[in-house]
Amino acid sequence: MSRKLIKHITVLCCTLSTGILMSQNLILNPSFEQYEECPLKLGNFENDVIAWSAPTLGSTDYFNACSKAMGTPENFNGKQPADFGNGYAGMYMYAPDDYREYIQVPLAKTLEKDRKYDISFYVSLAERSDFAVKEFGVLLSKNQMHLPIKKELSRMHWYKDKDNVFNYMEIGYTNFYKDTKDWVLVNTQFIAKGTENYLTIGNFNNNAKTRKFKTKKYAKQGAYYYVDMISLTSSENPGILQADTTALITDDKNTYTLDKVHTFKNVLFEFDDYELLQSAKEDISQIFDYLNTDSTLFISIDGHTDTIGTVSYNQLLSANRCKAVASYLMEIGLPEARISWQGHGGNRPIADNKTEKGRQLNRRVEFVISSLPTN
Repeated sequence: MSRKLIKHITVLCCTLSTGILMSQNLILNPSFEQYEECPLKLGNFENDVIAWSAPTLGSTDYFNACSKAMGTPENFNGKQPADFGNGYAGMYMYAPDDYREYIQVPLAKTLEKDRKYDISFYVSLAERSDFAVKEFGVLLSKNQMHLPIKKELSRMHWYKDKDNVFNYMEIGYTNFYKDTKDWVLVNTQFIAKGTENYLTIGNFNNNAKTRKFKTKKYAKQGAYYYVDMISLTSSENPGILQADTTALITDDKNTYTLDKVHTFKNVLFEFDDYELLQSAKEDISQIFDYLNTDSTLFISIDGHTDTIGTVSYNQLLSANRCKAVASYLMEIGLPEARISWQGHGGNRPIADNKTEKGRQLNRRVEFVISSLPTN
């Protein structure tokens, strides 16, 4: 039995024994503590870290306190203590000429079809970054990927492997994109297809499609992030995502909790429709009044549907729903530069799609208000 295979089994056994006390983390070596060699140079992540690999030729980095050249907390891109042991990964999420870096790991077991899973990891933007991105992509695949490219790992590349199956999501609209000091939790839930064996994290969009901000006045380098403590666990109840939202928080001054997911109270849609009713416009106007008090505030809008209809049609319908909200905000005076929106189709239900009441709850629009980073 090879030395590396023995180490993989050791990592798996540690993961399973931890799962006796809590929901089993299906990520091997989740905080990059087990390594083949103490890192000595840049771009050697795949060779240094046990279980993990890089699915492209992008030169992902590994940092560990054991090293002087690639140590912690100080490294070539800034200073970041390792809060979850001694090691963490570092990668470019955005760079000139669509250059990208990724991290990939096999799961401890294949995910169960129609079961709900929680995925989370911690990130921190490197201090020397002059851009920040607003979304992290998570790609779950049946087969391991390795492509001879250095640019974005796009859908065009995924589907060249006819035997592979994919489950993709983007996690965004929280404050993780701009924090250069603390580790910030990034998390979401999803329903498994039953084919997922590998997890890949990174930015799967090219530069033109990447939602980003300049963090410095003369930005030209990119967005480099540290990543640590990846977790993938099964939720107790299969089939329905828990509502990853907080109630709309208002008081006499109409204040809202920043960097939290809220649901518009009155922006619910009839089946197969995206027209705003008067009650919806009043709800949106209330948000506008709050945004208008501070020019640094930014709103991100997410549209959702029920599961009736095709996936492609629901994706378009959800995009039209959040675009309707964004368009009304612009109509009453909010600059377009302070708004982003994205449709998710029926991929993120918060209620049972088998009932009309549940389907209506799933036909919703959510929003997050954040403070724009200053140059």
